[in-house]
Amino acid sequence: MCLSPSGTLFVGTRDVGNVYALRDTSGDGKPDKKYIIASHLSMPNGVAFRNGSLYVAEVGQILRYDNIESKLGNPGKPKIIFKKYPDKEHHGWKYIAFGPDGKLYVPVGVPCNICEPDEEIFGTITRMNPDGTGMEIVQRGIRNSVGLTWRPGTEELWFTDNGRDWMGDDMPECELNVATHDGMHFGFPYCHQGDTLDTEFAGKHTCNEFEPPVQKMGAHVAPLGLEFYTGKQFPPNYLGQLFVALHGSWNRTSPSGYRIECVHIENGKAVGHQPFIEGWLGEDGTPWGRPVDVEQLPDGSMLISDDFAGVIYRVFYKG
Repeated sequence: MCLSPSGTLFVGTRDVGNVYALRDTSGDGKPDKKYIIASHLSMPNGVAFRNGSLYVAEVGQILRYDNIESKLGNPGKPKIIFKKYPDKEHHGWKYIAFGPDGKLYVPVGVPCNICEPDEEIFGTITRMNPDGTGMEIVQRGIRNSVGLTWRPGTEELWFTDNGRDWMGDDMPECELNVATHDGMHFGFPYCHQGDTLDTEFAGKHTCNEFEPPVQKMGAHVAPLGLEFYTGKQFPPNYLGQLFVALHGSWNRTSPSGYRIECVHIENGKAVGHQPFIEGWLGEDGTPWGRPVDVEQLPDGSMLISDDFAGVIYRVFYKG
């Protein structure tokens, strides 16, 4: 999800192939107008908004819809600003966002569970100018990041990374990472969770060659979208804290995740985490919802998208 300054909420999808725009014209906190901006796209998961234009990430390319809010009912054809991303669907959905530098950041997941990718673009975070020029790799060693943001007032890039499968129910833990400068390497495929060498690539590297996570999030919880809370509606102790959507495990014996986690931040550092909202996992271990992304509204309330139930929730606090 991404929100325009005038209040239009744009929503991407992974499997449906649609991109939506939602408007709350009555001001009651619920959208009363829904527009389909695009359909039949290839995994249009990522959306970002800048200077009147909507950016949409398909699996292999980036689209741009200019002056989109003036033509929500008839957006027309987009401009393809970049079309050289891999078309591999495994870990191919993308979460995109504009950074403090005005550039568009685009992660590229690896096309495997565990491997040494044969193309350097895999397992990275890239960035480009708003017109699609100047694409470059800025971070490496990232298995599959589907959520990134910047700590307010800084240029620190915070992002989630989904850990590999088939090392057991409790290994490795998914990660929350921070990039403080360009050119960092976060360990994949050689080191997981900052301290555990991969069994298939043991001997090639040591973990101290790579950047450790700033917070381990739990095994197989699949952390996705995240956002620092800057509003005033929630109690004061939430100011500056980080909310993370845990999509949930798919092959763990006892399912894990399926909740919104609050990562506690003190002096710019992650110092722990605990559930903020849970309940999407039934008592019998069957999920009825899977959180994907969080988006703060101007009034301080928070939106949560759910790609399993196919809904968006609004969380608010009245005191």
